[in-house]
Amino acid sequence: MLLRSVLLAVQALQLAGALDLPAGSCTFEENTCGFDSVFEFLPWILNEEGHYIYVDTSFAKQGEKAVLLSPDLQAEEWSCLRLVYQIATSSGSPSDPSRLNLYMRFEDESFDRLFWSAKEPSDSWLIASLDLQNSSQKFKILIEGVLGHGNTSSIALFEIKMTTGYCIECDFEENHLCGFVNHWNPNVNWFVGGGNTRNSNSSLPQDHTLKSELGHYMYVDSIYVKHFQEVAQLISPMTTAPMSGCLSFYYQLQQRNDNIFSVYTRDAAGLYEEIWKAGDPGNAVWNLAEAEFSAPYPKEVIFEVAFNGPKGGYVALDDISFSPVHCQNQTERPFSALEASCNFEEDLCNFYQDKEGSGWTRVKVKPNLYRAGDHTSGLGYFLLADTKFTSQPGYIGRLYGPSLPGNQQYCLRFYYAISGFLKMSDTLAVYIFEENHVVQDKIWSVLESPRGIWMQAEITFRKPMPTKVVFMSLCKSLWDCGLVALDDITIELGSCWSPEKLLLPPGECTFEQDECIFTQERRNRSSWQRRRGETPTSYTGPKGDHTTGATTCTSRLPTWYMDKKHDSCPGLYEESLGNTA
Repeated sequence: MLLRSVLLAVQALQLAGALDLPAGSCTFEENTCGFDSVFEFLPWILNEEGHYIYVDTSFAKQGEKAVLLSPDLQAEEWSCLRLVYQIATSSGSPSDPSRLNLYMRFEDESFDRLFWSAKEPSDSWLIASLDLQNSSQKFKILIEGVLGHGNTSSIALFEIKMTTGYCIECDFEENHLCGFVNHWNPNVNWFVGGGNTRNSNSSLPQDHTLKSELGHYMYVDSIYVKHFQEVAQLISPMTTAPMSGCLSFYYQLQQRNDNIFSVYTRDAAGLYEEIWKAGDPGNAVWNLAEAEFSAPYPKEVIFEVAFNGPKGGYVALDDISFSPVHCQNQTERPFSALEASCNFEEDLCNFYQDKEGSGWTRVKVKPNLYRAGDHTSGLGYFLLADTKFTSQPGYIGRLYGPSLPGNQQYCLRFYYAISGFLKMSDTLAVYIFEENHVVQDKIWSVLESPRGIWMQAEITFRKPMPTKVVFMSLCKSLWDCGLVALDDITIELGSCWSPEKLLLPPGECTFEQDECIFTQERRNRSSWQRRRGETPTSYTGPKGDHTTGATTCTSRLPTWYMDKKHDSCPGLYEESLGNTA
């Protein structure tokens, strides 16, 4: 009777622990918390001693996969999904590595959205932090482990945790530190403070969250500084969903001599932007700081402390939070991608021309065998610069875009078509102008292009001052003029070619990085192959890909497409597929 009571008590404690876990979370101690292996694939195996689940090549072959499916979930408030995982492989860098993919399956949708993917092997556990935008729509999480080449390949999951809030928020009370990492420095680093540990000779404070010695925070101390301007960096997880608002945190700053405490953002291309800097340290108490934070594309937040010597004191940090409401001191109007884009169906939107004359005309043509309609629908409007009837050579038609805030990275996309010119070089160019119409830089121009066909151009640029994008058409001489068409201009924040850019919607693929989620039933001489440049046989296939129009393998731009060669007529007929969007 006593033994039964003890067992019931243990089961009750285990149940209470399971109930403490938020929905969509699991530590894999006793079971998989409602996450089930999909029967058609390999099973995820629960480690005998608990703590994690795994799949490896000891009982599976290369290319086989294991799929874990969550119960129904819902994120009515913004949530953060954290995944603690490890991808292990034998020594060397396999050409076909193991991969861990996470998909979202929304109700009433017949497909799964690829949300996150990783393939880098490691010797320790890694943390992925994924922002889930609030939605009333129910969904399931699918975690797919695909085994790569190697006799000892394995994929393991240690913990899945889904909590309300943003992934860049943290009170540093949990062991994983919300995915924040210290950038290691031989002399100065961020440490966990509070609790019962005292790693510093400095008189460190109590934490701000619990306001007791039981709580934790992060701190960096100057006592180990060896050189002038030694720097310690604490780096947040990279954002995975667009967000804009107010980043707040509490800090203490003890400045006996000199230290500089700053907060930066850094994008996937490594570009820094300072968003906050400490002023007068004041008293040694917890101070609230606020900084405007905008991440329309993936960014991470970096808390950086620079010391000028060993008497620079310490800096402590706690309770980082984010609100989608802008800070009280926010005065700058946020950038709107909608206001900076135009398809010219109704008017010129926020674009305009020189007062001297209208070089660009909004037109509508009926498509036929010899000419295409507009790019948007084939039946709508686009802009046309007709230089055939210009009164003098060198005539320039300028189309100005709306003002863009400075110190931001932008991706400009547009479609153009050119015909009638003997030489296409510089018949259409894109410039960056300052607010006072001073030319700053030519960022793009036509070199060669198929005639009379809509082509896409993509340009990434960044300028410190407010600027405008200007499209210019040019007629070099009376004997060499023609038609320049322009349509579907979009300007977005971020890099056009960033490898960390938010994932494409399901079914879209440009084949610039890989084959996305497209697969083949078998690979042989008749398989689709990912190519760049021209096809290897004469009079077959395209001269380049459709996405960028680049035609040579030496192009600095990505130029990939999919190509299939039919064995029945080798060298005579090839199918090509590019940009399935």
